[in-house]
Amino acid sequence: MKGLMATPAIVGVMPTVTLLGIAQDGGRPQPGCQRACCADLGPEDVRHPVSLGITDEDGQGHLIEATRALGEQLRLWGHPSLRSVLLTHAHFGHVDGLGLFGRETLNASGLRLYASPSMHALIERTPQWSLMVDQGVFSAQPISSGAIQMLSESVRVEPLAVPHRAELSDMHAFVVRGPNKSVLFLPDHDRWEDTLAHHGVSTIREWLAKLSVDVALVDGTFWSSDELSGRSQLDVPHPPVAETLERLGPKRDGDPEIIFIHLNHTNPLYSEMSEQHRILTELGWQVGQQGMSFTL
Repeated sequence: MKGLMATPAIVGVMPTVTLLGIAQDGGRPQPGCQRACCADLGPEDVRHPVSLGITDEDGQGHLIEATRALGEQLRLWGHPSLRSVLLTHAHFGHVDGLGLFGRETLNASGLRLYASPSMHALIERTPQWSLMVDQGVFSAQPISSGAIQMLSESVRVEPLAVPHRAELSDMHAFVVRGPNKSVLFLPDHDRWEDTLAHHGVSTIREWLAKLSVDVALVDGTFWSSDELSGRSQLDVPHPPVAETLERLGPKRDGDPEIIFIHLNHTNPLYSEMSEQHRILTELGWQVGQQGMSFTL
C-alpha cells in the first residue's frame, strides 16, 4: 500500500480531498464551555466541526457534511464550484449548515444531495429543508451501503453503513476512491465491536485491508471513556482513542495512514505537548489537521 503525504490543497488534474474541520459537532471552543480546554483559546485555536472536501479532476467540489462553519470551510477550501453535498447522518453538527445553501445565503441550485433514505425522509419532514428541495436547491440522491456513486469520471464514493445512535437517521461512512488512492471517512460510530461485526471482520486492520484504503480518517471523539465531567459517556457513545490504539498497536509496514478526527473539545490530543499526543504519534499514527489535503 502506498504512503500518502499531506500536501497543500490544490485544484488541478489530480483529484484531492481536504480536511475542512476536525472537531466534534460543537466545534472548538465549544459554545458555553468555560473550562480550561476552551477558556483561553485564541483565534488560531479555533477548529471547525468535521467536514471533508473532495475536488474532482475538473475542479468541481463535493462536500461531505454541511456544518454551520460552511463559510469558513469554503474559504479554507478555495471556493470550488460545488456540485454535490453528501451527508453521513443527522446529528446536528453534520447537518446544521444545510440552510446556508438556500436563497438567503448561497442561493445554490441543483446540488446533488447524497444521503440515506432515512436521512432524506427526515429532510422531507423538516419544513426549512424540504422547502429547499422544492425550490431546486437540492436534488435528492438516495444512497445505500455498498452502492458506489460516481461523483465524476475519476472520483467515486462507496457508502458504508455503520452502527451509530439512530434517533433521527442511520449512519454511513464513505470511502472516497480516486485514480490512485482511497480515503475512508469515518467520523462517528458507537463501538468497534459493533462496526467490525457488522462488516464481518474481527480486527480494524482486517477491515481496512478489506476496504483497500490508503488513508483512514477515523472517529477520535474522546481519548478515554471517562473524559466527560458530570455526564455519562454512554449517552454519546464513541470508541475511545485509547481503545483504538490498544487494538492497533504500533503502525506496521503496509498499514494505511490512520488519522484521528471529530475530536471533542475536551480531547487532550489537541495539544501536541500532551502525553496522549506523544503516545499516539510514537505508535506511528496521526491527529487530523484542519486544512490537510491528500491527492487521490
